[in-house]
Amino acid sequence: MSPPSDLRPYLRTLDAETLADLLHAQAERDPELRHSLELRAATQSGDVSEAHRLLDTAVSDGNVEYTAKVGAVLDTLRRMLDAGSRADLAPLARRTVDDISAMYEQAGDHPGDLGDRLDRAVEIYARACTARPPDPEKLADWILEVEFDGPGHPVIDLAEFATALGEPGLRRIKSTVDDVLAASGPGHRRDVAERLQEQLAEVLGDVDGLVAILSAKPPRVDVSLKIVRVLRAAGRHSEAIAHAARALTPHKHLQPPHQPPPPQEPEADDDVSRRRKEFDERPGRETYTALREAATDAGKWPVQRRAALARLRELAADGVERADELARVLLEDGRPDEAWRACVRFEASPQVRLDLAELRSAEHPAETIPVFRAAVDELIERKDPQSYQEAARRLKLLRTLHKRAGTPDEFTAYLGTLVETHKRKTRLITEVRAARIALPKAVTSPRAAR
Repeated sequence: MSPPSDLRPYLRTLDAETLADLLHAQAERDPELRHSLELRAATQSGDVSEAHRLLDTAVSDGNVEYTAKVGAVLDTLRRMLDAGSRADLAPLARRTVDDISAMYEQAGDHPGDLGDRLDRAVEIYARACTARPPDPEKLADWILEVEFDGPGHPVIDLAEFATALGEPGLRRIKSTVDDVLAASGPGHRRDVAERLQEQLAEVLGDVDGLVAILSAKPPRVDVSLKIVRVLRAAGRHSEAIAHAARALTPHKHLQPPHQPPPPQEPEADDDVSRRRKEFDERPGRETYTALREAATDAGKWPVQRRAALARLRELAADGVERADELARVLLEDGRPDEAWRACVRFEASPQVRLDLAELRSAEHPAETIPVFRAAVDELIERKDPQSYQEAARRLKLLRTLHKRAGTPDEFTAYLGTLVETHKRKTRLITEVRAARIALPKAVTSPRAAR
């Protein structure tokens, strides 16, 4: 089956009134879109009171309406953060996390997509805390309460909150973690404390502590590779090489100790365990998708997802192919913002950057301009008519993006430099003219440019 055609070129030909009518009609059929548009209108000035009102009424609604309203609030928070809003969005973001957590706990074994909403809400809360840090010790207390006394979800990633926590907040978390490890035997609290201890070592840059924590785990290839990455990132290359050599040598001491067979699990849990094992052995897009399907059916995807993505993020630092894989996984998960950030952070391939820029350009024109400029350069270097035609189409898009970003003069300067550089490529100049892009006055005709 062929993929659906891109409707954006057609939509750009419509006048504003027609687009408004189409959008309004769709909003009448889609509660989430309607709430999102209502919030956009109400929060133009940075006032979030409408978002609080929406949450006030959400809990009493049915599940579909609740999900729609929460989704609209999350969209609004993300949009305001992306726009650099000066409003203190942390209180609203935290309330959203707490509200979804309560609904998630009430849902029991059938949380629907609340787990994904909750993960998204925690990510947005972390961004809001970074933008306007709350009291670091109160933030630390909230994280500790969620981790130790919550229902097991969400699972907090301390790295996302590290900036907002600062030294006081991290110190408070470390103190509690140390106390739990000193006093607790095997069980939930100790498991949480050990995970937070590892995260603290990473956030605080305690290389020796992190290596010691990882070395104490049962020997596994993925753990050994993480130790190698930690040592290499710290510039301790000789130690990294030595550890890699030991990890790849099949000595008996590297094999997992004998353990009694696990108790029989229900069929769904058994399928999740099998898919998790496959992912751990071959972490990638295919095994991630299989794990997602099995864990979603069993109602365990939110926890599995966070752990699986953490593994893919570790691998993304190893090269372009892994970075591409992470970006595509996030996109397939319906998380284009995360996919874009991963693409930038881990330097994905030009094609993946371009694919994501196509999706992101409408709402974030300034961020995507460098990607499309690089694409234009690459097309021109091919030196064939079809590529020149495509380059002209990209230039037309760039002109639009600069207008949306409020930098039309930058496009004019950019186009002038580009035309001056390639003025002898007459076919390119012809295609640019055919795209109805005004050229600098110095370029009078294709013949003059020969």
